[in-house]
Amino acid sequence: MTEEAISKQMKDLKVKEEKQAKTADNAGKDGGKKKSKGAGDTGGRTELNPQPQYIEDRLVLYSKLKAEHDALIADRAEKESKPIKITLPDGKVVDGESWRTSPYQVACGISQGLADNTVIAKVNNDVWDLDRPLEGDCSLQLLKFDDEEAQAVYWHSSAHIMGEAMERVYGGCLCYGPPIENGFYYDMYLDNEGVSSNDFPCLENLCKKIIKEKQPFERLEVKKETLLEMFKYNKFKCRILNEKVTTPTTTVYRCGPLIDLCRGPHVRHTGKIKALKIHKNSSTYWEGKAEMETLQRVYGISFPDPKMLKDWEKFQEEAKNRDHRKLGRWDGIQEYTKPDVLLELKQSRRHAVVVSCFQEQDLFFFHDLSPGSCFFLPKGAYIYNTLVEFIRSEYRKRGFQEVVTPNIYNSKLWQTSGHWQHYSENMFSFEAEKEIFALKPMNCPGHCLMFDHRPRSWRELPLRLADFGVLHRNELSGALTGLTRVRRFQQDDAHIFCAMEQIESEIKGCLEFLRAVYDVFGFTFKLNLSTRPEKFLGEPEVWDQAEKQLENSLNEFGEKWVLNPGDGAFYGPKIDIQIKDAIGRYHQCATIQLDFQLPIRFNLTFVRIIEETISHDGDDKKRPVIIHRAILGSVERMIAILTENYGGKWPLWLSPHQVMVVPVGPTCEDYAQRVQKEFHKAGLMTDVDLDPGCTLNKKIRNAQLAQYNFILVCFHLAGMDVTLYQKQFSHYQHVCSDDRK
Repeated sequence: MTEEAISKQMKDLKVKEEKQAKTADNAGKDGGKKKSKGAGDTGGRTELNPQPQYIEDRLVLYSKLKAEHDALIADRAEKESKPIKITLPDGKVVDGESWRTSPYQVACGISQGLADNTVIAKVNNDVWDLDRPLEGDCSLQLLKFDDEEAQAVYWHSSAHIMGEAMERVYGGCLCYGPPIENGFYYDMYLDNEGVSSNDFPCLENLCKKIIKEKQPFERLEVKKETLLEMFKYNKFKCRILNEKVTTPTTTVYRCGPLIDLCRGPHVRHTGKIKALKIHKNSSTYWEGKAEMETLQRVYGISFPDPKMLKDWEKFQEEAKNRDHRKLGRWDGIQEYTKPDVLLELKQSRRHAVVVSCFQEQDLFFFHDLSPGSCFFLPKGAYIYNTLVEFIRSEYRKRGFQEVVTPNIYNSKLWQTSGHWQHYSENMFSFEAEKEIFALKPMNCPGHCLMFDHRPRSWRELPLRLADFGVLHRNELSGALTGLTRVRRFQQDDAHIFCAMEQIESEIKGCLEFLRAVYDVFGFTFKLNLSTRPEKFLGEPEVWDQAEKQLENSLNEFGEKWVLNPGDGAFYGPKIDIQIKDAIGRYHQCATIQLDFQLPIRFNLTFVRIIEETISHDGDDKKRPVIIHRAILGSVERMIAILTENYGGKWPLWLSPHQVMVVPVGPTCEDYAQRVQKEFHKAGLMTDVDLDPGCTLNKKIRNAQLAQYNFILVCFHLAGMDVTLYQKQFSHYQHVCSDDRK
């Protein structure tokens, strides 16, 4: 496209916008701006008119580069094209031509339905644009939206659509716009301006317009110095180019007037996005650093089916009601207009009906004077300590030995372990007596010191060391999120030092351990085996032997598992475990990770004695393997997950609200207090409601809203001895009676 054509395109766009502006009811204070459909109803932003000059300048340069690129590809297709073999997942081989045949054409050759539903291609295990020509013999996969990699591409493309809308509405400088676990976001620098939820209708309407236009996504590889010229208006893109791009060229993608630095790939065109919603905004810092510029972040979600968006909205409402940050605080008892409690008198017993509601529970809070560090109130501390004691009791059954290790170490320890070189910016460090020290972010180096403090024999293996030590990680303030992302936390952390041939049995023990714990919580889980990555440390045969033992352990465990090739850590293979909560979300808490490198870094050895004799050829010393494992993971994060999973309705053994004793009147209060004390002595979290300002029904309702497992009502029944009916505890609430003369 020539410069004249680009200028004409921009003029046509302006004329179109002016026509639309004339039909708007009212331009408001910004009379020079076009009012988007629906935006005026909310008092939000409107699309800029005229558009920022950098958009036209960027398009002119891009069009020149694109013409050169297209000519080069056409020349390659003419001179270098040759027959290629394309292997599909079922083993079928399809013929094609290099630099001519695209994955989309292959998909169309199979069926148009497949082509229409394919989000992205995977060529030789790398994600690939559907319209990008294949370059040689290859394997080809066609991924639909139900694939995680396809979802990431789909949401990344949606972020570009939203980025285009943001440029046309705000005119600021776009920064990062990645896909995230559920959706996407885009950051924009607006100097001293902000983003409001009132702007969302305008942005969404513009996104719908962009989607309707089916703007193609175009990929272009460009020299770094040319891109610095293209993005000279945006200091953030220039920073990325100067600090992150280490190659002579990198790629940009275009959809409509938006051109952005991007590795890609993307969907074929914007029309592939069938339902899009902008649902949240916040402020953040450039690259999460508080000393850098403040950015405005806008979040969105999209799906290939509008029904999926409606389902997502229902899910979000449920998740909002269950949010641990809401349930964990105390806002007082909420009033409800509908009756919450139905009392039924039957055979001298009363039963309270469980109602579905979510009530704040006074468990914990956070304070600005210690960001990212939770204050657990008495009821929250009860849950915390009960979880720890539960795992501690399981440790005793399973041969783990609990240890206590320091919180502060000299930086030399972290240099030995390798964490200082790669993780020091995430550690809290300080100087003391001209030495650098740091709070520990993990327990494994300290456990290595424990193993190494004296000679070890093969008879001591496997050595299972468990530690509930306090850990600190210097998370960026903008990343802190309730109990799920904190700076101070504890883990049910354990390290197993074992011989190579013991890996299989130890992994089986770890898997049985986590199943026993997750069964108690009511969690189901899925397993993935992540194997040797391309860049790994150690001998291939050692990796092969370890991976085989992990496979054997998983097969004997009996649960379904999935192979995740090449996704292991550089220092050892691992098993990833994700638990599924009550509303279908997956969370990764448990860890089972083999480590061949820490034993080498700390020169850990044990003496291998054969037939009670020690050889003198140096072969008697062997290197152990370390198994890192946790089940709860962070105790704080597990409390967040459990709070949301149960919706505040804690099972009896974990509940901070186990028993509430309610006297019918003043004459029963002394007895009610005696009952409370007896239950308390028995180890139950028991309260008594003596509030004279509440009726009996109000007391029972308050107890039920607070999710007490049992409600005991003390009252008189003429002609009967003093008794207290007790029913076996369950997750449901019961009202028991005290029959007194």
